[in-house]
Amino acid sequence: MAERPEHSKGGVYSRKGEEFDRDTRYIATRVKRTVDDGEDAVPVEPDRYRLIAARACPWANRTIIVRRLLGLEDAISLGLPGPTHDADSWTFDLDPGEVDPVLGIHRLKDAYLKRDPHYSRGITVPALVDVTTGAVVTNDYAQMTLDFSTEWTEHHRPGAPDLYPEGLREEIDEVMARIYHDVNNGVYRCGFAGSQEAYEAAYLRLFEALDWLEDRLTLQRYLVGDSITEADVRLFTTLVRFDAVYHGHFKCNRSKLTEMPVLWAYARDLFQTPGFGDTIDFEQIKRHYYLVHTDLNPNQIVPKGPDPVAWLSPHHREELDGSPFGEGTPPGQVRNGERSPNPVELA
Repeated sequence: MAERPEHSKGGVYSRKGEEFDRDTRYIATRVKRTVDDGEDAVPVEPDRYRLIAARACPWANRTIIVRRLLGLEDAISLGLPGPTHDADSWTFDLDPGEVDPVLGIHRLKDAYLKRDPHYSRGITVPALVDVTTGAVVTNDYAQMTLDFSTEWTEHHRPGAPDLYPEGLREEIDEVMARIYHDVNNGVYRCGFAGSQEAYEAAYLRLFEALDWLEDRLTLQRYLVGDSITEADVRLFTTLVRFDAVYHGHFKCNRSKLTEMPVLWAYARDLFQTPGFGDTIDFEQIKRHYYLVHTDLNPNQIVPKGPDPVAWLSPHHREELDGSPFGEGTPPGQVRNGERSPNPVELA
């Protein structure tokens, strides 16, 4: 089958031989504390960059969580596109006049074209935009959060956790690699499979990985070490969307998250930790997937359930060794203007 580019919420993908294939050719410019001559990087500078990150997108959700956990709100501003987009661009539907108040644009695509007038790849979130030029600096979401942890340390809040501790990086990287290939991207490989064979291969690989995670987390509170790391952030954004979207919409239906007792308790533990659940908007998540993916849901019917209040039920994970922030402290209240319009609350 010929390669056919299409838009997915993580960017552009293609089907090669009926198997989902994500385009990972991101703008790789980094934001670093020290920039060497000739390096594709720009300097860390507070108030210079604006993070554009839709709540609906799991890849963007990571950056919102990490920014909040580290207390980078004063250094990096946040722009929030609406939950839906067309084939052309994410848009700032939620802002007054549907224009981002800092960048002054309606379409995120305009910031990509400022960077490269001939830019032809996916208009993806998250994107870090240079406010002084209006141009995208990078959309490399995986490197972006690692740089938030390692290059922006002078601007972290007091008590910020070390999400990428040097002594654990090799293990964190190994765990994150499997989570990305088999879980984060695995649900998409199920949902956008172009053949029964491709779907079943992706399905088996996904649930083998979830079973591995269930075993790994039975006796330890977090994926690596005794406190939250980048690995937990990356797994959480898929788990929190699992029952609301991936189980039905992407046909990942061997088990619901609520039927995997260890992972369900682990996910609730994170959800109830400041910096995680307070970034989540289930209504925006569902509207994105069920309205944008018209090839999977042509009638654009958005399901009413599941009831998100279950995320607030007791998890008992605090009985295991470890604490979320190690020797640090939780972040404070969510900033005005950054609160989810649809928070999960007990009746």
